[in-house]
This record gives sequence, structure tokens and C-alpha cells, in this order.
Amino acid sequence: MTLASLISALALPTSCRVDQRVPKKLLVENGAPTPADKRLINDCVDEVQWLAALKPNTVGVAEYRDDEREYLEVAVLCVTVRPALQADGADGAGAAARHVNTTRLAELVHRAVPYPVLLLLAAPQGLLLSVAHKRWAQNEAGKVVLDGEPATVDTAPDLSAEHPFAQALALTRQPQASLLALYQGWMDCLTAWQAAQVTGSFTTTSTPTQAAARREALRTCRQLELESVRLRALAAKEKQMAKQVDLNLALKRVQADLAAARNQL
Repeated sequence: MTLASLISALALPTSCRVDQRVPKKLLVENGAPTPADKRLINDCVDEVQWLAALKPNTVGVAEYRDDEREYLEVAVLCVTVRPALQADGADGAGAAARHVNTTRLAELVHRAVPYPVLLLLAAPQGLLLSVAHKRWAQNEAGKVVLDGEPATVDTAPDLSAEHPFAQALALTRQPQASLLALYQGWMDCLTAWQAAQVTGSFTTTSTPTQAAARREALRTCRQLELESVRLRALAAKEKQMAKQVDLNLALKRVQADLAAARNQL
């Protein structure tokens, strides 16, 4: 899927389109807490485009307010990423391209913008989509922080506009009760795509309860996959037969739990 086809799949009406370039210094000033983060943005971000502003008067969806958050607007941003370069050799002569840490870059963009963002990342290694909920900071009045980790997914290069995932991204396919519900709809789409990478089949959930259960099952899968790798490495290094047996039994239990978690997707 190309960037143009992904933007087309979102089916954003002209009433909400902005299509303006955003200076990347705004990301540096508002979203980069460390020198390494500033370098990541300065070295790897080629361009930031503000594609659309979803507000009650542009898409006809009501804003959302409660004690934890207010969603008065949802921004659709596109960040074009260039390859990171690292010196090739001790003398620094020459440079080799390396993959950009797109997961961290997506988080920095989300941190820099005080309202929820549907982020398109066009990187050398592929095209990514990312969302992250926001809430009020608990100890600093007026400050907005991330509410949980961003959900960031790779789109398949051969993904067609007819694929159920591409069709599910359309703005009109999201819940319309409020901007929070609409944004959660996009998050549920990304969760369904993550689940499809495990199950081989893309299916959307029909209720918020089902969507929450799927997110929890995905978290469980990731934790159990890491534990499985850890136990397998320990068993391979272990010299004592009795401890090897214990580790392999523990590995089998983890693998059984992992299979059960995958069945919940």
C-alpha cells in the first residue's frame, strides 16, 4: 500500500482537510525530552504534513469531555522519514543507512501534540499507522500526557484498497457518537490488524468489550512470547539434566498458555 492509497482509504472529506506543512522544530520543542530524541527528529524526519483536523464543525462528530480527558479535535498527521545514517568506520569516512526507530519516533510525535493524532509514518522500512490516547496529567494542571503506550502497526506493502483492513479505516466506518468513540474505532482497527498478523485473518470486533478483550489477549501474547524465548535460551545453556527438565516443562506450560491466548484473538 502506498501513502497515497492509505490516505485515500481514510476517506477524509474535503471539509476537514488542512494539507499544511508543519515545522519539525515544533516536534523537537514539544516532544523530545532527551538529546537522543532531538537527534532522532532532526536527523530522520524529512517532512511533517498536517493532513486533516477532525472537529465537530468539520466532520459533524461531537467533542468529548470528562474528568480524565477532552477530545475537541483529532489531528491526522503524516511524517515522512528518511534513513538514519551512521559513520562507517572509526575515521567516520563514509556512512551507512540504518533503520529508523519508528516506534520511538511515533511516540515522540504523539507526545508533541496535545490532542489525539492518527499518525501516518512513511519510513524507508515501510508505511506505519499509529494512535495513542491522551489524558490530563495528574500532577500538572493543563498538561496532556499519553494514556498508555501508542499502538503502532506496519501496513503490508501488498495491501490492496479492497482488503478488509483498508476498508475498515474509512472515517465513515468509525463510531460517530463522539470524537473519543471515533478515535477508539481507529485504535480497534489497528488492534484487529495486529491480531490478524497472528491469526492470519482480519476481523473487526462488534462491541467495546470484545475490543478490550482482544487488546488484553495481544498484551498477554507478547508477554508469553518473551517468556518463551527466555526459557528456551536458559534451557539451551543449562548443563544439569534436572534443571533442563524443569525449564522444558515450564516452557511447555508457557506455550500452552500462549496457544490459549492466541485463541482469544
